[in-house]
Amino acid sequence: MNLILMGAPGAGKGTQAEIISEKFQIPAISTGEILRASIKAGTELGKTAKSYIDKGDLVPDDVVIGIIKEHLSSDACKNGFILDGFPRSVAQAEALETLGVKIDAVLTIEVEDERIVARMGGRRVCPACGASYHVSYNPPAKEGICDKCFAELIIRSDDAAETVRNRLVTYHNQTEPLKAFYAERGLLITVEGQEELDDTTRLVSEALAKI
Repeated sequence: MNLILMGAPGAGKGTQAEIISEKFQIPAISTGEILRASIKAGTELGKTAKSYIDKGDLVPDDVVIGIIKEHLSSDACKNGFILDGFPRSVAQAEALETLGVKIDAVLTIEVEDERIVARMGGRRVCPACGASYHVSYNPPAKEGICDKCFAELIIRSDDAAETVRNRLVTYHNQTEPLKAFYAERGLLITVEGQEELDDTTRLVSEALAKI
């Protein structure tokens, strides 16, 4: 299965990507995690990406597309993949088609903006392995500690309310048009994000079963 997950920042697509990845044994490719790793390493790509991310803006297409192209050509993706956070614009989607990448479905998780602002204030992220948690919706077994690698969880600077609202404006202006793009191709599936993680997971599973 070659799947694209869409949704506004904080809609829960990263968590669902992990669940789907484990269920189907296919890799979840998060451009956000790749970029944050580059930032942490202090690479030139990381420095460039950080200047955009700190303002809540999108990283330029040529940077992101180069990263994705490299990952999709690896053996890890030969049996399928989940794209989480890419494409983020119609131009990126067209570039993906130009690369000849076959997509089986595009799943969008819909959550109201103000719910997202409140939700992201409670998000905690592992700086070591990239795992994501939430103090209310998806807490770690031990408060403040990653279940997977036991590192201390952090609050990302781009989860601040003002930055989140800027990111939502960017999403609505630049990424949301993708829904029409993929609907025209008969690939779009919409799931309403629920308050409880298990309820959203159930709806996602039901939607994927129809593919």
